[in-house]
Amino acid sequence: MTLLADILVALVALLHVYILVLEMFLWTRPIGLRTFRLEPAFAQASQVLAANQGLYNGFLAAGLLWGLWLGAPGMAVKAFFLTCVLAAGVFGAATANRRILYVQALPAALALLALRLA
Repeated sequence: MTLLADILVALVALLHVYILVLEMFLWTRPIGLRTFRLEPAFAQASQVLAANQGLYNGFLAAGLLWGLWLGAPGMAVKAFFLTCVLAAGVFGAATANRRILYVQALPAALALLALRLA
């Protein structure tokens, strides 16, 4: 079960690296516009805010990767950062877009559950 938990943690971390790239570098590009369903004018106007969001997603990924790097002693670190991802996902779903609940919060919840069972 520990291996499954670590795989799920790694997948959540990779998801947040991908979100970092989308928000920091691809926000105004076709893939960013499609992914976030944005109008080009809005994307251009909100580019700096999106880059800031992307940086925060990078910190979440870094924390999860740090927990994986620590191995068994990193259990609390992984749990903390997964809880942060879960909270951000629930908040994002409530305030921005319901899809965030499934894309961000659900994977974090599953990884937390696997971590708890490990």
